[in-house]
Amino acid sequence: MVVASSSPPHAPTRPQRTEQAGTPKKAGKARAAAPRPPRGRRRGLTAAVAGIAVLCAGNLGGGVYVALSADDERGTSRSAASRTQTPPTGGPVANVADGRQVAPLRRVVPPDVLAVSRSGSIGRAAIARIGRLKRVQDVIAVAGGAVQLQGRGINTFAVDPSTFRSWTPPGTAKRNDLWEALAAGRFVVSTAAADQLGLARGTRYPVVARTIPQLEMGGSGTLGLPGIDMLVDSKTGTQMGLVPNVAVMVNAPGVDAAKLAASVKKILGRNTDVVNLHEQRYQTPSEANGRPGSYLDLYKQAARSCPGLSWTVLAAIGQVESDHGRNAGRSSAGALGPMQFLPSTWRSYGVDGDGDGKADIMNPYDAVPAAARYLCAHGAGKGGRQLYQAIWAYNHADWYVQKVLNLAKAYAVRYD
Repeated sequence: MVVASSSPPHAPTRPQRTEQAGTPKKAGKARAAAPRPPRGRRRGLTAAVAGIAVLCAGNLGGGVYVALSADDERGTSRSAASRTQTPPTGGPVANVADGRQVAPLRRVVPPDVLAVSRSGSIGRAAIARIGRLKRVQDVIAVAGGAVQLQGRGINTFAVDPSTFRSWTPPGTAKRNDLWEALAAGRFVVSTAAADQLGLARGTRYPVVARTIPQLEMGGSGTLGLPGIDMLVDSKTGTQMGLVPNVAVMVNAPGVDAAKLAASVKKILGRNTDVVNLHEQRYQTPSEANGRPGSYLDLYKQAARSCPGLSWTVLAAIGQVESDHGRNAGRSSAGALGPMQFLPSTWRSYGVDGDGDGKADIMNPYDAVPAAARYLCAHGAGKGGRQLYQAIWAYNHADWYVQKVLNLAKAYAVRYD
């Protein structure tokens, strides 16, 4: 928590994604490629009808999945789409729809692992077991499958906009226009899909699945999910025949993501592809406008505004204060946002980091550079004792400074 220079010392209050469309299947390394035609051994499929037989190994967004019809030789049940979607397991994603069509963004939940079934829905019991794994904080299950758009195969998730937005990169999560469009029955695609398919916002397109609805494009952005290039809302997904609970996303702060992926794989079995999203090839790239696509990129960008300040210090503070936006609500001392500023301090150090005309204490694109500004003003760029004192100014506790410095060292070992 940022402590104003005139404030008494405070310690932090917390350590601080019937007949059905396709289910995704891993296809090795991603590359830009034209979609392959349906394989002849798949039964009950013809081109441009309900369900896409096979998608290309390199999806539009550079992902790693192909998609198989759930109506293939494995005999997946066609009644799965009528089952109720399993509610998210684990800690709640605190987006409560307080009277609006789409709930405001309360927190960001960076996914650590993505698991996609190749054989239909993932069972409730298996999802519950994942939620009970050590240090797992959040699990979300989503419907999905392969559809056809503009003559190209595209892997699609059907989601609740109010909940799912928390699982996307910060820049996408805060874009109300995308989530309101999704809630209104429009579809949203990755930036790569919009470019490669020549899609125009506000234009209607036929989407080939179990049915062929004419859906309006609501916008595009960085989705942060390898191989998944399109989102629709849950109601539209049901109408299209997408497979319920075909994928789960898992958030477990502080856990080795490779070990977490292995544990999830053990629960779900060999017919599920499990992706460690911390692998370098799956890191979310910066957006087309140069804005960071992840907290990691955001810390690095903000640190450049203060010569001599390492991004690892910002990352460490972000972890201690809010676990990188997961716990951004008001503390008992009144601090707010991903970097836990007191409103009185924010009035002096708040930054409009994303150029939207306002300095928002809850917006990571504003809060992280504001933290860099505050630290820099207190001498953090000079290193040594000055850095120690700058972190102490952020929160008047020696144990806090030591924790931040130790975490900063750990980030440097892992990422530098």
